[in-house]
Amino acid sequence: MADPSTYRPRPGEIPTDAGVYRFRDAGGRVVYVGKAKSLRPRLSSYFQDLSALHPRTATMVTTAASVEWTVVATEVEALQLEYSWIKEFDPRFNVKYRDDKSYPYLAVTLGEEFPRAQVMRGSKRRGTRYFGPYAHAWAIRETLDLLLRVFPMRTCSSGVFRRASQVGRPCLLGYIDKCSAPCVGRVSAEEHRQIANDFCDFMAGNTGKFVRRLENRMKEASSNLEFEQAARLRDDITALGKALEKSAVVLGDATDADVFALAEDQLEAAVQVFHVRGGRVRGQRGWVAEKDAESVPEIVGHLLQQVYGGESGEGVPREVLVPVLPEDPDSVTEWLSALRGSTVDLRVPQRGDKRTLMETVRRNAEQSLARHKLARAGDLTARSQALQELQESLELAEAPLRVECFDVSHVQGTNVVASMVVFEDGLARKSEYRRFIVRGTGAGETVDDTAAMHEVLTRRFQRYLEDRDAASDLELAPDTDDEGRIERIDPDTGRPKRFAYPPNLVVVDGGLPQVNAARAALDRLGIDDVALVGLAKRLEEVWLPGQDFPVVLPRTSEGLYLLQRVRDEAHRFAITFHRQRRSKAMTKSALDGIPGLGEARRKALLRHFGSVKRLRAASPEELQEVSGIGPALAATIAAELAQQEPAAPAVNLMTGEVMDDGGA
Repeated sequence: MADPSTYRPRPGEIPTDAGVYRFRDAGGRVVYVGKAKSLRPRLSSYFQDLSALHPRTATMVTTAASVEWTVVATEVEALQLEYSWIKEFDPRFNVKYRDDKSYPYLAVTLGEEFPRAQVMRGSKRRGTRYFGPYAHAWAIRETLDLLLRVFPMRTCSSGVFRRASQVGRPCLLGYIDKCSAPCVGRVSAEEHRQIANDFCDFMAGNTGKFVRRLENRMKEASSNLEFEQAARLRDDITALGKALEKSAVVLGDATDADVFALAEDQLEAAVQVFHVRGGRVRGQRGWVAEKDAESVPEIVGHLLQQVYGGESGEGVPREVLVPVLPEDPDSVTEWLSALRGSTVDLRVPQRGDKRTLMETVRRNAEQSLARHKLARAGDLTARSQALQELQESLELAEAPLRVECFDVSHVQGTNVVASMVVFEDGLARKSEYRRFIVRGTGAGETVDDTAAMHEVLTRRFQRYLEDRDAASDLELAPDTDDEGRIERIDPDTGRPKRFAYPPNLVVVDGGLPQVNAARAALDRLGIDDVALVGLAKRLEEVWLPGQDFPVVLPRTSEGLYLLQRVRDEAHRFAITFHRQRRSKAMTKSALDGIPGLGEARRKALLRHFGSVKRLRAASPEELQEVSGIGPALAATIAAELAQQEPAAPAVNLMTGEVMDDGGA
């Protein structure tokens, strides 16, 4: 591991111009490539205190042994050079925001004498028209099979074409009228090229004229009593309709756009892109990539660079719609326009159909990220590896088969609640989740995170000690569960006691202060056989009690991934409970605080009278008609409501009409 100070250039040596830089390791291999508008501040940022750097960046600068840079004239040149170097050197610390798969296109070889339609991958060739990309080759073949009824162009290879020309007999497609058989002279080269051009027009989105043309020919054939010809044309129209159904219309007929969306967490980002050509979604691509400590604009800039960097001009559409603009949108727009050979509109859609489509793509990205995490969580090998990594990294006596995580949620110290989630063998055990209302030490007192964490841990483990001692005193016969563990049974309910099992590992959401507060609670109860850690959100550091420095797990660590899942689930559970409490606290009724009037009777009164307004107008005798309301309580309710000042009437802002007070 190298010391960055040994190869740090002096600030005066670094130019302030735009450029591209490379970090190399001791063996001379390029480990990272980056670009900057001004090289001096960007490179200087890498040589600050290692504790202030992102773990991935810190690992990179300690792996590298030298840095070099190249000055360029414009930021567009910096984009191009950065992509070229990333493609050439494949640096290990550059995050790839796209997969390495080659997606198939529907290609028409217009440069040949007899154009051919085929599935094509890889780099684009001159004189070939491309449509797509598609997610699967079979989707292209299905579409092509439907369209060959109407556009019977050649799909055979050059060898098959030459052999058919020599023997004077077409292939099977020629016999079933799915090829116009130019190999045997059924159509001339000009006629076959016209068929190919019509096919390209249809795929480009100009579909209406072909459907109308077939409909007119069908009507004409029917009028001439050529019913067999009319039936064939009807089937051709049906085939076109089926081909159009496979690509939904989402935008205007002339719209060519790529729509990008992201879904991210602390470690990974899911990318989805819809390819819209001629107003129709022609293809969809998606992948999940490891996420660096970058902002979303930086991710979008690298994403566009990697998606379009290897494309020819035909791969860049007229519009590129993104969730946020990259850091330098003007340079990226200029670079994309140069690739396309004409102006490219790079923007964030704000309203209308394009904004709606962006939301659809975003939902697909979120679902893709959720499926990826679910598949990873369900992998038995990965779960076992995660538990083993935690045991080794945290120096535990055994693998943490039961992990409990605690999180506190509040708004400025009010409505303070906490959550406890349980993971066993790397999987959530939701039946053992618990929620806590933090009481504090006095009415109206605000409670900070550390005090709340201390209280919650004290209550949880105090209950564990009580359950354990009660089971020992009663000498309950121990049963075993499906996994061979001893169950402590409640004699009254016949169920396992709530807090009968101690965890192997307690995780608190927070840094060293929260960990120390939790450790103080456990020490106060005399519990010293439960491991304790905290997971801080900013840099995903693992804090141990009494330690001055955190444990930094690798970003690709399955153990870190498990801790994050546990922490995120505790946060979700806590914030859901907090919202419920906050909503309940904000929903106040005129009936609240009346002595002797509980929730059930309040609901019965509102159900009977329909609104508080009618309730105020009721006499004590009318109140007694409600089940559970006696003469004394009716008199109390009437007196309390009479003393209250009625709320201002609600007004319909659209009509100006005063609305009846129909709520509690």
